[in-house]
Amino acid sequence: MTIFNLAEHNRQAAWKILDDTGIIQAWENIDATVNVVGSLKSGLMMKNRDIDLHIYTDQLILSESFSVIEKLAKNRSIKEIHYINQINTEEECIEWHVLYEDKEMIRWKFDMIHIRRGSKYDGFVEKVTDTIIKQLNSETKEAILRIKFDMPDNCQIPGIEIYRAVLSGGVRSYNEFMDWRKDNLFTNSMEWIP
Repeated sequence: MTIFNLAEHNRQAAWKILDDTGIIQAWENIDATVNVVGSLKSGLMMKNRDIDLHIYTDQLILSESFSVIEKLAKNRSIKEIHYINQINTEEECIEWHVLYEDKEMIRWKFDMIHIRRGSKYDGFVEKVTDTIIKQLNSETKEAILRIKFDMPDNCQIPGIEIYRAVLSGGVRSYNEFMDWRKDNLFTNSMEWIP
């Protein structure tokens, strides 16, 4: 299986998981807008099987956010749920991080960020994701997928750092990426738009 085939396989599997869990509909039932962002939207999902969702409502009402997670928690494939309240920060969000185990015992992670519409970062990650997609070509896509594939399993580096290295730094391999990273610290992913 090529890295392109693996990325496509992961994309299809992720959408099936979203359908099977009904999570998008559960959020929409509380009048939320759900946007798929990150590696699922861009087609750049490799070994880290993260499904990133940005969810928008006019207000951040804890009971509504918890009601959606309660529905999700009834699914036996859900193994862990982590909650972070950032309502009173500049992010104005509630973070939900959920571990899901598929039928092949492969673990997936949902990163669901429940954000207040009109807040400082409303639409920011969507803009970054769309800009990354527009800048991808066969060479940069292959470089990103190859770096992600070659990265050791115990190395947890956010994909956005790889995208920056490839799209802004011209990096094309895992070793180049690790060398480039030493001189190009990435302290805040919310400051970079390709």
